[in-house]
Amino acid sequence: MAVLPKKFVPLAAGGVVAVLLVIGGAAWWMDKQHYEKTDNAFIAADKVSVAPQVDGYVAEVLVGDNQQVAAGQVLVRLDTAPLKAALAQAEANAAALDAAVRAVDDKARLEQAMIAQKAAGVASAHAQAQLAQAELARYGTLATQGWVSPQRAQTAKAAASQASAGVEQARATLEAERRTAESLGSSRAQTLAQAQAAHAAVEQARINLDRAEIKAPVAGVVGARAVRPGQYVRPGSALMSVVPVQNAYIVANFKETQVSRLKVGQPVTIRADAFGKQAFKGKIDSFAPATGSEFALIPVENAVGNFTKIAQRLPVKIAVDPASPLAGALRPGLSVEVKVDVTADTGPGFAQAVSAAQLARTGASR
Repeated sequence: MAVLPKKFVPLAAGGVVAVLLVIGGAAWWMDKQHYEKTDNAFIAADKVSVAPQVDGYVAEVLVGDNQQVAAGQVLVRLDTAPLKAALAQAEANAAALDAAVRAVDDKARLEQAMIAQKAAGVASAHAQAQLAQAELARYGTLATQGWVSPQRAQTAKAAASQASAGVEQARATLEAERRTAESLGSSRAQTLAQAQAAHAAVEQARINLDRAEIKAPVAGVVGARAVRPGQYVRPGSALMSVVPVQNAYIVANFKETQVSRLKVGQPVTIRADAFGKQAFKGKIDSFAPATGSEFALIPVENAVGNFTKIAQRLPVKIAVDPASPLAGALRPGLSVEVKVDVTADTGPGFAQAVSAAQLARTGASR
C-alpha cells in the first residue's frame, strides 16, 4: 500500500473533515427541512378535583393513594345520620302541609254547603216577607172599612217590616258565606305553595343524602389524597384529585418562528425522559389562543422604553395515539421531546386557523 507523503497528511485530514462537515450540514439541513423540534414540552391531563357538596364527618375512605378508579366509583362516604334526620324532618313538614291543604279543601266543601243553606234561608225569608205583605194589604183594607181594629192592622204592618228585615239579614249572611268561600281560595293557594316548597325541601334532603357518597367524576388515578376517616369536611374543600391518565396529552411550546410550518394533524414523534429512548406517536390537535406569557398571573408589559425582542412560545396541543403502549402510562408534568413531521400536508396550518377564526368572527359580527 502506498503511503502518502507527510506533507499531504494535513491536506487529507482537512479534506476528510470538510467532507464530514458537508455530510453533517446536509443531514442537519435535511432534518431541519423535514422536522420541527422542541424540548419545551410536557405531559398534561384534565385532572379533576374531588370535593364534597355537603358538610359532615368522613365515615369511610374507600380508595388509597395512586389507585385506579372507574367513573362513578364511590371514593368517600360521609356520616349519614344528620342527613337522614333532616330528610325525616322535611318529610314530616311536607306531610303536615299536605294535611293543611286537605283541611282547606274540606272547609271549602263545608262552605259550599253553608252557602246552599243560607241561600235556602234567603228564599224562606223572602217567602215570609211576601206573606207578611199580603197580610198587611188585606188587614189594611179591612181596617179602612172598619171590619178590624187599627191595632190589628198595625200588627200586620210590623210583621211585614220584620219579614223584610229578615230578608236583608238572610242576604247579608249569604254574602258573608260567599266571601268566606272566596277567601278559602287564596288560603288554599298559599298553603299549596308552602306544601310544594316543603316537597322541594324533601327532594333536596334526598339529594343531600345521596351526596353523602362522594363518587369519582371520571375514570383515572387517585392523587393528592388529603382526606382521612373522622375528618370534618365542608362543601368545596379538596379531598383528592382524579387524573385521567388514559386521556393524557402533550403541550409543546414552540417558538413563534416555528409555528408557521405546523399544521393540525401532522404526525409527531414523542420521547419522554422517563421512558428512556422508547418513542411513541401522536399528532397535532390544536393551537393555543395566546402565548404562554399572556396567561401568566402578571402579563408582560412590552410598552416600555427598554423593550428587548424575545421569541415568544405558543402552546400546541398534541394528542397521543391511544394505540401506543405508553398511552396509559403517561403522567402529567413529565417533560418530553417532540419532533413534528412538517412535510405531511394534513389540516390547516397555524396561519390558516387564525384566518378562519377571523373570517368566522367577521361573519358573526355582520
